[in-house]
Amino acid sequence: MLSSPDPVNRSLSYKPTSETKVDGKRKRRSHTPLLATLEQAVSMGSEELDDVETPLLHSASDSHLEDHFLRIRRSAPVTTSQLAIIGSSLCPIESLDYELIENDFFKQDWRSRGEAHIVRYVILKWTLCFLVGAVAGAVGFFNNLAIENIAGVKFVVTSNMMLAGKYKWAFLVFASTNFVLLMFASVITTYISPAAAGSGIPEVMAYLNGVDAPDIFSLKTFFVKVVGCIAAVSSSLHVGKAGPMIHTSACIASILGQGGSRKYRLTCKWLRYFKNDRDRRDLVTCGAGAGVAAAFRAPVGGVLFALECVSSWWRSALLWRAFFTTAVVVVVLRALIDVCNSGKCGLFGKGGLIMFDVTSADVTYHLDDLPPVIVLGIIGGILGSSYNFLLDKVLRIYNLINEKGHVCKLFLTASVSIFTSCCLFGMPWLASCKPCPAESSEACPSIGRSGNFKNFQCPPDQYNDLASLFFNTNDDTIRNLYSAGTDNVFQKTSIILFLITSYFLGIISYGLAVPSGLFVPVILTGATYGRLVGMLMGSHSTLNHGLFAVLGSASLLGGSMRMTVSVCVVMLELTNNLLLLPLVMLVLLISKSVADAFNANVYDLLVQLKGLPYLKAHAEPYMRQLTVADVVRGPLQIFNGVEKVSNIVHVLKTTGHHGFPVVDEPPFSNSPVLFGLILRANLLVLLKKKEFLRTCTLASLDASRHFSADDFAKCGSGKHENVEGIELTAEEMDMYIDLHPFTNTSPYTVVETMSLAKAGILFREVGLRHLLIVPKSSSTTPVVGILTRHDFMPELILGLHPVLLQSRWKKTRVGKSNLIQLFYDLCRFQK
Repeated sequence: MLSSPDPVNRSLSYKPTSETKVDGKRKRRSHTPLLATLEQAVSMGSEELDDVETPLLHSASDSHLEDHFLRIRRSAPVTTSQLAIIGSSLCPIESLDYELIENDFFKQDWRSRGEAHIVRYVILKWTLCFLVGAVAGAVGFFNNLAIENIAGVKFVVTSNMMLAGKYKWAFLVFASTNFVLLMFASVITTYISPAAAGSGIPEVMAYLNGVDAPDIFSLKTFFVKVVGCIAAVSSSLHVGKAGPMIHTSACIASILGQGGSRKYRLTCKWLRYFKNDRDRRDLVTCGAGAGVAAAFRAPVGGVLFALECVSSWWRSALLWRAFFTTAVVVVVLRALIDVCNSGKCGLFGKGGLIMFDVTSADVTYHLDDLPPVIVLGIIGGILGSSYNFLLDKVLRIYNLINEKGHVCKLFLTASVSIFTSCCLFGMPWLASCKPCPAESSEACPSIGRSGNFKNFQCPPDQYNDLASLFFNTNDDTIRNLYSAGTDNVFQKTSIILFLITSYFLGIISYGLAVPSGLFVPVILTGATYGRLVGMLMGSHSTLNHGLFAVLGSASLLGGSMRMTVSVCVVMLELTNNLLLLPLVMLVLLISKSVADAFNANVYDLLVQLKGLPYLKAHAEPYMRQLTVADVVRGPLQIFNGVEKVSNIVHVLKTTGHHGFPVVDEPPFSNSPVLFGLILRANLLVLLKKKEFLRTCTLASLDASRHFSADDFAKCGSGKHENVEGIELTAEEMDMYIDLHPFTNTSPYTVVETMSLAKAGILFREVGLRHLLIVPKSSSTTPVVGILTRHDFMPELILGLHPVLLQSRWKKTRVGKSNLIQLFYDLCRFQK
């Protein structure tokens, strides 16, 4: 922890030789050539090599290495940043307190609670899960209802103008409607809640990993996410509503779990049990699963998505609650859909809540069908990794544009809207008209919003197959591609044109200052690619083109998002056909394996691009070469067990630390002893209550009579108290506070010789915010330093020890240099 020295502050009496970093210090990342090199190196993972250990250096002695590291550590700057991109804006971030605080006050508070309190707590947990599921289901239905009606009216009006031969007016109405809807979504996102931009899944992942940021789950973010998503998807932008729905459901869970609002006097004694980060984390996890269930009507897939993708901590009790939450979502959706079946929902019809009953009851496939399925998986992995690569490059450009201000954000959104409208309206003119099939169960041509046979500019009794793909909502287009018995509906040239356009529109559409998701565009592009493979196979496969489209979606999802179990179940629940399970599993395993050879999954790339300090499940191999003492920095800030008020105020004002070691020294102990750790939030409560002592002695008062558990309850996400708002007189500044009753007496500690890799695993698995380092041998200093999550970030470690760049193990990726080296080795071997 870095702080300015104070000669009169007794809390600075210990200055260990080791150093530690600030948890809460706001500092921009330095863009130096060295750090650019570090960031490039950090982008390479090392999961497969996690168990590999080698000597670090071969040409330096141990003593020389120690001296070299010491010089680097003392001279290298801190390169981690306490800022990250949340939505579309740069925001301060900090860690969450998932650790159970065990101090005398809270132990006494828990002992005072009887069985009734425990029953209330259990009932509250299940009640909140029920409410999250019910509200998420209702919001998901409302989103789909609004999108289908708004987009439906737009397509109906435009189609009527096309039938009347008013092509120019039809384009103007189509393009202007898209422009107004998308600009409305961008304006409310940019000026009201920038945190609502994007899918929100990287932010949910970071929160469940222990990173908090302002407004990621606030009420205004919730409303902007819902309204903005409806407007953006209705504008025919090539984005989905699944990602925003996950963020929306997480917002619902967080808002319900915040214990009401003191501002609006909406508080309840029962809700105070959830005013802690640990219980809110579990509720947000259930909310994320409910979001997938509401978007795809896939309850089991929602639970598995929360387990496989967003959650960092999982246990069996949470599995039950997440499953209960998603079950409630599906029941609510089923009830609301039954209402719509009576024709009371306008143009909603069968669209919206994606349920594709697209396959026949009896799916048969043989051994001869496996080779094309394997090829489908391989190409899907290549296309998925390329998708991630191009998306990363485009988002970096968008970030540079967004940094220039609100006007540039809006201009970028307007440009993409106009370009998208031109593509959607102009591309169908490249296709030739086809006569309607003689034996079709659908009306041909289909007049209005959806259908496989769009008339567009064609004469009566003919249809434009490319217009059936472009001139539709994404959901209806996917339904057209998945449909069985439509092998002769689309031409190869139309499918190729739509595949190329859809692939690149999905890349340039994500990253705008609007709520947008990646799931549906990837599913749509994959379905197009799969259908193209089915066309190329022709009579060589017994699978129909609709089944190839389903497998194509699975392969591109596996290649881009690298999720296997959850995507497999979601696809099966989408298509309502369990007979596809073996083929979907095969495609997913192949596509993920191929894509992993090129780059990371899309959400890991987004988390890294946003600068979120995300702790991975595995430790980097080079971390095993370091001890925890090798990464701590700065003079350590320590409080005495009975501390002067002025010293506490000074430290809180001059530092951004959120945890402080408390050390007892004579006369309260025979020698300096580490008593525990106290949080900044608890110190602010003590200063506000002003229960001070006039002399430096232990307090004789009963803390439970002067404080309640509500006083120490955590505020909502992103909301924090500050010391500047506390007014103290000169007399009060000379008084003392007994910190003993409020200090966590059992903080997690590690010995200074523990490897950094082992400490990192402990830090993540337990969900810590602070990890104390204690000396291996007895000394005058009872604590050496404090580790926070930023101390485990590669940019800080490699910044302190750049020599690791020369010998750091890198994950094998297929790139230009790798291919050249491989070709050279093969040629040399043949000689």
